[in-house]
Amino acid sequence: MNATTPGPPGPVAANEPDGNVRQAVPFFWVRDMEVSLRFYVDGLGFRRTNQWIDGGRLRWCWLERGGAAVMLQEFRTEGPHRNLAGEKVGKGVSICFLCRDAIALWREFTAKGLPARRPFVGNALWVTEVSDPDGYHLCFESPTDAPEETVFEGN
Repeated sequence: MNATTPGPPGPVAANEPDGNVRQAVPFFWVRDMEVSLRFYVDGLGFRRTNQWIDGGRLRWCWLERGGAAVMLQEFRTEGPHRNLAGEKVGKGVSICFLCRDAIALWREFTAKGLPARRPFVGNALWVTEVSDPDGYHLCFESPTDAPEETVFEGN
């Protein structure tokens, strides 16, 4: 990476003003936990590292892949805590995962049958995109020196 290429920040000393904030983890409300788990675990390769079971049902979980994490929580469809949204909840939400090789992830995802977008270059990054079952837009990006708007031609 060069000085103009985005990348993950280096370590921050605990005594620096912002040293207390360590990670942002997207929290996604989902309609069907099992469908979402198949997408994130079987499709994207995340692994479940924590969970909350309520009334015999998995209601919340923490998923990780490499240094990234997401949380999923299933909507309540009935009772006093009902909170089911009326439309696709992920509409307008994009999460960008910085990675070493977005093209390799595109190959992995499409080999598993996910409709990931063919990688292209935007802002000095290879980008492949996919939407989850609830409409959350996920971008996987890695640094490149290829010209802007280049579309990956390989397999």
